[in-house]
Amino acid sequence: MTGNSMRIETRLREMGVELPLEEVGPSYYGTKYGKMKPHYEYGQLLLLSGQTAGIDAQGNARFPGRVGRSISVDDARQAARQTGINCIAAIKNAVGDLDRVVGFARVLNFVACDVDFTEPHRVASAMTDFLVDVFGEEIAVAPRATIGVTSLADDYCFETWITVEVAPPSGSA
Repeated sequence: MTGNSMRIETRLREMGVELPLEEVGPSYYGTKYGKMKPHYEYGQLLLLSGQTAGIDAQGNARFPGRVGRSISVDDARQAARQTGINCIAAIKNAVGDLDRVVGFARVLNFVACDVDFTEPHRVASAMTDFLVDVFGEEIAVAPRATIGVTSLADDYCFETWITVEVAPPSGSA
């Protein structure tokens, strides 16, 4: 973390990335799938609920389908990148200042895919690459696993579950 407040938000602006308002505000789309909260803080760890590419203006899943069957690897990679954007928005919602992110402690990815598709890591790497572009390699590269699954809620092709280490707010002891 640097003493330069707003470094990450400046980087996002430079990249032309706008955080989705539904993820920054109080309305977490995940509650559509059952009782859950968007995040939980445990000491310096921030545990995010499952994140996806989100929903479109009509309330439908973005990038639906199964990789190797009804959605291309390239489109699934776009879903993974959008999921990374939504993760950053969720972190901002939880802790306010993205510059408090010290590291990504754990990432577990799920890729909905055909049984013959054996490269779900290629999809997940798009999210990792995006997070590295935003936070840098030292912070964004995490212990990671990617699992190919037969389906995800609402036919999403990609979902992730992330644990982030955050520094205490400035001025706290």
